[in-house]
Amino acid sequence: MIRIDDKVITAELLEKRAGDAKEIEICPKSTLTPLARDFLQARQIQVTRKEASAATTSPGPTFSSASGKREFKGILCPNIVIFDAANNINFAEMERYVEWLIQAGIHGLYPNGSTGEFVRLTRAERQEVVRIIANVNQGRVPILAGASEGNVREVLEMADFYAKIGVDAISLVPPYYYKMSETSLVEYFSEIARSTPLDILLYNIPQFTQELSLDAMEALLQYERIMGTKDSSRDLPRLINTMHRLRAQRPDYVVLVGCEEILCPSILMGASGGTIATSGIIPEVIVEIYQQTLIGNLERARTLQYRILDLINLMLLGVNFPEGFKTGVGVRGFDVGPSRQVMSHEEKDYLLKLETQIGCILSDMGYSVNGPRACPVTNLPPIVS
Repeated sequence: MIRIDDKVITAELLEKRAGDAKEIEICPKSTLTPLARDFLQARQIQVTRKEASAATTSPGPTFSSASGKREFKGILCPNIVIFDAANNINFAEMERYVEWLIQAGIHGLYPNGSTGEFVRLTRAERQEVVRIIANVNQGRVPILAGASEGNVREVLEMADFYAKIGVDAISLVPPYYYKMSETSLVEYFSEIARSTPLDILLYNIPQFTQELSLDAMEALLQYERIMGTKDSSRDLPRLINTMHRLRAQRPDYVVLVGCEEILCPSILMGASGGTIATSGIIPEVIVEIYQQTLIGNLERARTLQYRILDLINLMLLGVNFPEGFKTGVGVRGFDVGPSRQVMSHEEKDYLLKLETQIGCILSDMGYSVNGPRACPVTNLPPIVS
């Protein structure tokens, strides 16, 4: 018999340590990943759960209590994916971009979300994107990775992979394509919550998939693994009701807003923070909105909130999402490469005009950018040094 006390026990770990053992002993608080269970079943290895004595405790990583988990507060950046001329992931430019975001003060990183075009990437590419970010990050800020795969099995396999490379939690939308009953939706998330090695942030984005109701989220509060919600419904009353209703039972429940236009009022009403796409272009300003609202400097927060609206509207409207945001990243000095989305000549021409318009707005804010010409005179004071 061997003893393993790691917090998360993966198939890879078992392959290294199990040897010829036919029985292993693990901590009651350890989590076996789905692939680890398959490994044990294939090798016919018996598992017992027992607290270890001080003399037999493994020197490896041990279980962290709930109080030791990474906090998901502040501004998490749903990063874009940068491609090279051949439309493959541009590893070098991605690394440069992620490091820039961290240095700019972003509180967390959020790969494989809507802004990260996860549905336009292969499974291997989705894994590579997260691996790049984890390698650059080196544990400096929390990583929340999208794991919305086609079925429960693939979600759990992706969560297993993420757990190995240093991701802190996964984000999940309701399953897309097939519409599910609310009962089935609750069971879908329940099955994942019972088996995943990582905490889960539920992601409500009814523009792209079915609504995740408050009733459904309340039914899922029983699972400690489900630690919060990201709401991109663009509905402030719904966001406030989410906090009011779910925190009555789970005061530590994380609620992140996914809509830039209501960042300040959301924080003011108690949101934990936001996953804000614009933070990938003007991270300093978005972080400051959060901080100024939090300390009660509402005049400054309100000024910043209004100043970002024109930029958001330019990047969000009139062009395929998230191409406007990628154009903004390009204006900040990164070579974002070609689009994965097929575009018409008219759309390509629009993006060229958009680049100049974004440059004008960023110049108004006080940023040094290349290229804006014939910008309209606004007489607006700069908001960044």
